[in-house]
Amino acid sequence: MAAAERPETDFPMPIRIAVDAMGGDHAPAAIVAAALSAVSESDLNVRLTLFGPLQTLTEELRRQEPLGHPHIDLADAPQVIGMGESPVKAVRRKPRSSIHAGLTFHREGRADAFISAGNTGAVTAASLFMLGRLPDVERPSIPTYFPTVCGKCLVLDVGSNLDSRPEHLLQYGQMGTAFATYVMDVPNPRVALLNIGEEPAKGNDVVRTAYRLLSRATNIRFIGNIEGRDIMHHKADVVVCDGFVGNVVLKLTESVMTALPVLIRQAAATRQLSAATKEHIAGILRDVARRFDPETYGSCAPLLGVNGTVFVAHGRSSESAFKTALRLTARSASAKLTNVIGRLVQHAA
Repeated sequence: MAAAERPETDFPMPIRIAVDAMGGDHAPAAIVAAALSAVSESDLNVRLTLFGPLQTLTEELRRQEPLGHPHIDLADAPQVIGMGESPVKAVRRKPRSSIHAGLTFHREGRADAFISAGNTGAVTAASLFMLGRLPDVERPSIPTYFPTVCGKCLVLDVGSNLDSRPEHLLQYGQMGTAFATYVMDVPNPRVALLNIGEEPAKGNDVVRTAYRLLSRATNIRFIGNIEGRDIMHHKADVVVCDGFVGNVVLKLTESVMTALPVLIRQAAATRQLSAATKEHIAGILRDVARRFDPETYGSCAPLLGVNGTVFVAHGRSSESAFKTALRLTARSASAKLTNVIGRLVQHAA
């Protein structure tokens, strides 16, 4: 792999993040609490601008921290895009939303990144409209973390692009390589193509053509095809697939920790177990469940390929999860991830 030169990451000033304070199930309380916690971390040098109805944000900040904080600013955005609204319609009808205002702030260079736990479709649509794509990027992609037996891997795409061409799959591999290298700290990450078999001739025309493109790419470490059963065994650090397949895999993985306790309880009911043994088994289950908890393996994801640093946090993000998301957003901005992706994609164009 001809790795891109590591970018300068020494920010003399705080990393400025525009925050949609009205996005998510627990907004604005959890967002404000996470912001206060983040700016208090000694190793996290950030300045946050929270967007939302000014009176609502002012009251919430005063409730949690009467004196405010010098590294938290509030900006008025009187409209809010709900989680259930049609993304395209909401983006058109609510130009003064917290999503619009935060992305405008980022576009104008007054913030180094933007983050929202709100309507994913609206964030994606607004980002594409307001920031545009990086040169030569054909399809921006939202990846996600998958828990594995030894950490986590990155899978993309997981739903933002249901139909992908071979060229898109190549770019997913390049963008995933950049994120894994500079944000996840995985040196020379292994990139694999998700397929129904390991042989190069397996799969449909799109996947077979993508295999050839990935094999010829000199700026990624392509290791070939893997199957779905290989993901959780960490056969690759970056797994590439189209959004339809990726979303099916994602939802199946999420079902593991809802089905597994039921299966274990059913099996345990056929045995005479002591209370101590049952509690021991329950403790093991809780430990395993934490590996699948988004707050543990990743509560947010970047929108890779847009001309900016945009993160989408989980809609159910708690204070702790959103603070983790803020930390990851700051790390990506500090690493100048957008520039790295641009160079990798242009190198192959």
